[in-house]
Amino acid sequence: MALSLCRGACLVGKVGVAESADSKLWRRYGAGDRLMTSAALRTTLLRSVLARSCQRSGASHCALSARDLHNRSGRRHLTKASASDVRTSETVTGQAAMGEIVPAVIVGAGRVGSALEKMGGGNDVLVKRGEPIPADGQGPIIICTRNDSLAGIIDATPASRREDLVFIQNGMLEPFLESKGLASATQVLVYFAVAKAGDAPIDGKTDMNPEGLTASTGKWASAVAARLESAGLSCKVLDAEEFKKPQLEKLIWISAFMLVGTRHPGATCGDVESKYREEVVSLIQELAAVAESVKNTKFDSGIEERLCAYARSVSHYPTAVKEFEWRNGWFYDISQRALSNGETDPCPLHTAWLKEVGVVKS
Repeated sequence: MALSLCRGACLVGKVGVAESADSKLWRRYGAGDRLMTSAALRTTLLRSVLARSCQRSGASHCALSARDLHNRSGRRHLTKASASDVRTSETVTGQAAMGEIVPAVIVGAGRVGSALEKMGGGNDVLVKRGEPIPADGQGPIIICTRNDSLAGIIDATPASRREDLVFIQNGMLEPFLESKGLASATQVLVYFAVAKAGDAPIDGKTDMNPEGLTASTGKWASAVAARLESAGLSCKVLDAEEFKKPQLEKLIWISAFMLVGTRHPGATCGDVESKYREEVVSLIQELAAVAESVKNTKFDSGIEERLCAYARSVSHYPTAVKEFEWRNGWFYDISQRALSNGETDPCPLHTAWLKEVGVVKS
């Protein structure tokens, strides 16, 4: 007989999460607001604790499946907890079961900023260009602006609140964040889009990753995930190390598809994938090899197919090389450093095509 979720929750209370494995699980998935708001995360925690309890007791009736937990988790949820103490709530409202949204400061009232503010149910503070960042408050400060506005926003943020900043921008942010003392800041890898102001966000799920590609890491990662999930969007919560590879893949995607599309005026992402696939695959492979070398990592096999699949999911998007410093510029700087040291350009195709379209001088 399968355990009910009530019994599972009671087991959590009895067994606790003081043991190192479960403590690590909580720290990994519950950092930031300390609320286990996502049904998927609740399932992960409960499954871990239940498995350990059943293993000790030798109970033969511990047959609560992941699907059982997922389907029933709306009836009970985990509330505020420390890394070593998880308690269950005996009174749960429908709103809490769905995931409480942590009030946030939203910086930027564009398409994405407005969409995120709408998810907050009227409890957020929306800060427009030039307005001060509130010094009080304890929630995330989600920056929804272009990259070139980031330095000014950080400078305008009270020092005591800078650890609450959340960056959702495309491109290579790592050197910039390190220079600002924010290497461990919350980041979100956005794979959803808002066509125009007021529209509902569209999740960038692909035929190769139907579970979704959006991911977050850092102090407010779980709070961001809960906010997105409330609007029907997917969001994985990753630790800093896990976040690096998908972040690099997104950088490669935007650098490769935008550059190849620019070579063919009027080409959309879908055109690049279907009509100029050989070109973009060659460029993806070149950039991936450089990223692996510089960042000492190894991408999972099939990166070309994954990135082409995403292009198909946003096939109507136009192409253009933008925010060069943050995107293609990272690869171009690597090429320039190699050439200045008398070495071979590790990205010859990339460099040649940048010159061809006039982004850099020949």
